[in-house]
Amino acid sequence: MDILTGFAPVAEPDARLLILGSMPGVASLEATQYYAYPHNAFWKIMGDLFAPGLEMDYRARLQLLADNHIALWDVVKSCRRPGSLDSAIAADGLVINDFERFFKQHPRINRVYFNGQKAAGLFMKRVAPGLGGRFEYTTLPSTSPAYAAKRYADKLEAWSVIRR
Repeated sequence: MDILTGFAPVAEPDARLLILGSMPGVASLEATQYYAYPHNAFWKIMGDLFAPGLEMDYRARLQLLADNHIALWDVVKSCRRPGSLDSAIAADGLVINDFERFFKQHPRINRVYFNGQKAAGLFMKRVAPGLGGRFEYTTLPSTSPAYAAKRYADKLEAWSVIRR
């Protein structure tokens, strides 16, 4: 099984909050775009929260995040994983992104939102203990279609906390 490598963070110097996924899925890696799988609700949620009714290309989506002081990244830098499911991420060969460096470069960030339980679990176990109490953490329902326990409206409601 090949080692998969994620993306660099999408973050402007004035970012105030960080949204973390676990690791880009196959469609995202192939497209070299965050949340490229068309059935993932991430970009629909961002659009509904910040620019309702607007259809945007990837560059405009990233600008929407920047305009709202939102940084986007993943917990995992590289791993072995067949397919796209978080549950398939193998523990051997797992490398976590350099958050110490990232937070030094983005000192205004004080809130971290996790796109799903896997991102939260990995971060809280592997990263948070070394950061002290500087951050407020919130785990949000995964935008992945694999997480079907919540309807879109419920996910949108939960994600609306990032607008405050």
